[in-house]
Amino acid sequence: MKIFKPILVFLFLLFNLVIAQPSFADPIAEKSPEYAQITQQLNQLLQARNNPSAAGYNTVEQIQKGISDLQFQKYIMETTEDWGVCRNETGRTLAVYAHKPSKYGSSANTLFYLGNGRKTDDEWDCDGIYLPSGVNVAGISIPVTENPVVENPVTENPVAENQQQQPRQPLYVKIVDGTNLIVRSNPLTGEIELNAPPAGVFSVGELNPAVPYLSQAQIDAQVPNAPID
Repeated sequence: MKIFKPILVFLFLLFNLVIAQPSFADPIAEKSPEYAQITQQLNQLLQARNNPSAAGYNTVEQIQKGISDLQFQKYIMETTEDWGVCRNETGRTLAVYAHKPSKYGSSANTLFYLGNGRKTDDEWDCDGIYLPSGVNVAGISIPVTENPVVENPVTENPVAENQQQQPRQPLYVKIVDGTNLIVRSNPLTGEIELNAPPAGVFSVGELNPAVPYLSQAQIDAQVPNAPID
């Protein structure tokens, strides 16, 4: 019996080290600079919840949604040890941004192509997805851009010209570090659906390096090259 007891203790420790999730793993909140930014934004919204216009919101419902999204992102960073992971369930090739985290500094954020049914390697950090023009995300309202007023030498009707609209520009939808993002395509609406709120939405010209102009057909023609498990 004296010998049997140490064997049980050894087996229990072995189970925790090899099979169970290590309890001493550092959460992403302790590694990512985004955690401090999210915490600051959340505190600002909590202080302004009774005065939505002071924080740039039109209604109490809008600012409450902003608070809920930030609380969820903060929870993700406090409870996960992996960097961002993106899973493609759209039925098509998905363009994603990812980089390899390192204690010596992260590598450059690069645009990769993720095959349908695949997910990015959890040793990499998937920072978000690329959306070509004409592809919409459920729950994200993005205004279209208007053509500049050009005088028509034939009709001389600049008002009619101004009423014509272009589809919106391609977008980079960013996720917070630690997010396990699942990207699906709604078969009825054609919209992209995300299982987690985005941390930001950026258009062409807002990022460095700049968001490229790619159509979905061009993305579908690419050979998948994203780092995967």
